[in-house]
Amino acid sequence: MNQIAELTEQPLEQVDVSDPMIFKQDAFRPVFERLRREAPVHYCADSAFGPYWSVTRFHDIMDVDKNHHDFSSQGGVSIGKRSADFEAPNFISMDPPKHDLQRKAVTGVVAPMNLAKLEPVIRGRAAAILDTLPSQEVFNWVDHVSIELTTQMLATIFDFPFEQRRKLTEWSDLATSSVATGGTMPDEDRREGLMTCLSEFTDLWNERIHWDPAEHNDLITLMANSPATANMDPMEYLGNLILLIVGGNDTTRNSISGGVYGLNQYPSEYEKLRQNPGLIPTMIPEIIRWQTPLTHMRRIAKHDVVFRDQNIKAGDKVVMWYVSGNRDETAIDDPERFQIDRANPRHHLSFGFGIHRCMGNRLAEMQLRVLWEEIMARFDQVEVMGEPVRVASNFVRGISELPVQLHRKASRRSQ
Repeated sequence: MNQIAELTEQPLEQVDVSDPMIFKQDAFRPVFERLRREAPVHYCADSAFGPYWSVTRFHDIMDVDKNHHDFSSQGGVSIGKRSADFEAPNFISMDPPKHDLQRKAVTGVVAPMNLAKLEPVIRGRAAAILDTLPSQEVFNWVDHVSIELTTQMLATIFDFPFEQRRKLTEWSDLATSSVATGGTMPDEDRREGLMTCLSEFTDLWNERIHWDPAEHNDLITLMANSPATANMDPMEYLGNLILLIVGGNDTTRNSISGGVYGLNQYPSEYEKLRQNPGLIPTMIPEIIRWQTPLTHMRRIAKHDVVFRDQNIKAGDKVVMWYVSGNRDETAIDDPERFQIDRANPRHHLSFGFGIHRCMGNRLAEMQLRVLWEEIMARFDQVEVMGEPVRVASNFVRGISELPVQLHRKASRRSQ
């Protein structure tokens, strides 16, 4: 911990915010506050992930995120670099026009009409999960609720065998726990697991290529029958699978856990919610901002560019730290505070901006809204009974364990 504390005191040129332990120990706030104040566009010459620029202020991040003419997504979006012999490209790691065509191929799964059909499904599943939770004991909210609900949703939008749905969580963890993304999993282990993922999804592809996308709106059928994605090579298929699995899993899973933790950290906000459950739609984007499930996205400078008086060279990595921008005092009032009735709650960076803005943002918000409506119908409080266990990653701001105990409403205690 002393090493992390020194980040606020050491010379600026030595500051490296890519250390996964900063996030494992939830100790990122002071060092990013320092960068926002002293060096909002900061160069780190030496890190475990190579040299990189950090962009830490809200509006600067937005400007980089929207500017794909100067800053490319090609080659990946995390600060790390995967093994050269295991490249798995995906559309978020592409620039137009290919990005636009591949993204368009799968957006039908989150079209408004489809979301309307999914809402009652989500509500029924959320209710079933909550009704089977232990009443008089401490349990891990992450495993029982956060993972279970998001994995059921993933199985639905992929039309993946429902009884095998936990494989989706395992594959998501394989992708985001690798050394390349700041985790601890060796590439060899990751490669073996993800090739199993590719094999199983290839069987589904070979089946779905004969399905009519007008009747089957799952992601595999949409990709198999779109001209933009029908001819992907196996590794590109795998890359897009992992993108969609992680995108459908980590944002929602960790926001479900982060929301419970936030309300317990700010009990006056929990009381505000009990008095007025109508605040749930406003609370949801605040949860997503306050948690910031993905800490950053990376770009590569296409050419030499001067940005905020800094000379960024062609090929330099430029990291947009969403977790810092969402706490920028110049853009968000009292940003460290979890406040469920903010006037402009969607004023955050967690979904990104521009052409790469998260395509599933409305699905994520809907899942969280429905879940909290069902929670508030059943429980006076989901009480946190200990500190969360956080994952060691500079990419996913994840929670692996959150011990809680339920306090059911009096009207439901006999049920």
